[in-house]
Amino acid sequence: MKTRLRHLFFPCLLPLLLGGCLSTAHVRAVPDEKRPQVISHAEGLARDRQAILAMAGEYRVSFNFEESDPAPGYEPRRRYRSGAYEMVLVADDQGDRIVLQHLLVHRTAGFVVKHWRQDWRYQAPARLEFTENQTWRLRPIDPAVTKGAWTQCVYEVSDAPRYCGTGKWTYENDVPTWTSDAGWRPLPRREYTQRSDYNALGIVNTHRITAEGWLHEQANRKVVREGERERATLVNETGVNDYRRITGFNFGTGYAYWDNTSDYWRRIRAEWSRRIAQGQGVRLNYPVDGMKMIMNMYIQSQQANNGVAIGDADIRELFDPWVSAP
Repeated sequence: MKTRLRHLFFPCLLPLLLGGCLSTAHVRAVPDEKRPQVISHAEGLARDRQAILAMAGEYRVSFNFEESDPAPGYEPRRRYRSGAYEMVLVADDQGDRIVLQHLLVHRTAGFVVKHWRQDWRYQAPARLEFTENQTWRLRPIDPAVTKGAWTQCVYEVSDAPRYCGTGKWTYENDVPTWTSDAGWRPLPRREYTQRSDYNALGIVNTHRITAEGWLHEQANRKVVREGERERATLVNETGVNDYRRITGFNFGTGYAYWDNTSDYWRRIRAEWSRRIAQGQGVRLNYPVDGMKMIMNMYIQSQQANNGVAIGDADIRELFDPWVSAP
């Protein structure tokens, strides 16, 4: 029986009262409902997990990006607008690590495209960093930064790395919000298929849980880099991806696809993890669009979807020409 994701609701959180008195004179008792909330580490971790798991569900998504503050001589590009029907599944949950897999389902034909993936790790000791073209290096996270924080790493359709960021969940006005520290990522597909005048995005990402679903907000800088050295910033970019929960749309092909291929993709993730750990990062030995590896992986995944057994040796053979240590 296929499992359907159900909405997750947040318990009402007591408001936080900031401030205090410099003197004990004329101090009035503070009503219980107005006192600052103190929660244990376990309660805080459970609350953060609930926020992350709340992103699972069925959505109509709008993707919106707009450039601003151009450098002299740069002509801002037209605003980017797009949309999709997207489902988000919990691919793995180990308590302090949660994997969310996005699947696109075509509005009329119903065919499925495996989309991006987000991995969340509590107090992660290290993360991948995009250091130069087609290269990511595994680097430690400052203990002061990762303490009490979640590191989110995002991967593309082939489960190749894209970017990571670290930050703490906050709950001001009962709105669960996570904002990353500043980091780097390669160009998104909407950009690298169209242009080559920059080669890295400086990024800060925010995930905000709402009553209607969730928002993925992006503050980007389009930068020319040589290795990890910035040479120029062309323009800033603001992105808002709005995930609105919906009913009435048939995501059945998405659930069927994941039932048939989830084990295959689990082994693909494991192979990426093995190579990243072995090489302390990875270098992708193909052009930036990655289509040669993606198409071979697509063929394998379709075979798995049709019930064909894919061996571990087949997966390793697929990786060998395209993935190496940095």
